[in-house]
Amino acid sequence: MSDELTKDEALKNEDQESVVEEHIEEDNEETNSVEDLKQQLKEKEVQIEDYNNRMLRAQADFDNFRRRSRQEKEDLLKYAGEDIINELLPVLDNFERALGAAENPGEDFISGVSMIFKQLKAVLEKAGLEIIPAVGEQFDPNKHEAVMQVDSEEHAENVIVEELRRGYILKDKVIRPAMVKVSN
Repeated sequence: MSDELTKDEALKNEDQESVVEEHIEEDNEETNSVEDLKQQLKEKEVQIEDYNNRMLRAQADFDNFRRRSRQEKEDLLKYAGEDIINELLPVLDNFERALGAAENPGEDFISGVSMIFKQLKAVLEKAGLEIIPAVGEQFDPNKHEAVMQVDSEEHAENVIVEELRRGYILKDKVIRPAMVKVSN
């Protein structure tokens, strides 16, 4: 019996040892999984920091872009007329010359002023300026401003009989309506 007891005790001891070994393995696994989780957490924190830095750089780039765009727009509006002004400067020079020669008005003076007028008209047309047709046209309140109505038997009703001031269109936009007399 003592042999049997010893066998039973040996079996119990083996069972206890295996249980202890299992607990030790579980503790090691737990420790490993906690260490793994800590490592993953550190990696995620580094990744979050990287994403945060990228977001801050992107935001700063966007702010700089917005500031540059606003400045470019302001400069564009500020100097929008520069091209047309540069084209008008020779016309201004010619007017100064004509006024200097006005002491002896004659054919040369009149032809000089006529040439300046044609030069000015060409510059403005090149910039997109068009004259609004008026006399003989049907009255259009979008293009014409009627200041008088006259009775006329030779014109149909609402036809422009006289232009008092020219109207102009700049690239499909009426910038000044023609001031006109319209028939009844």
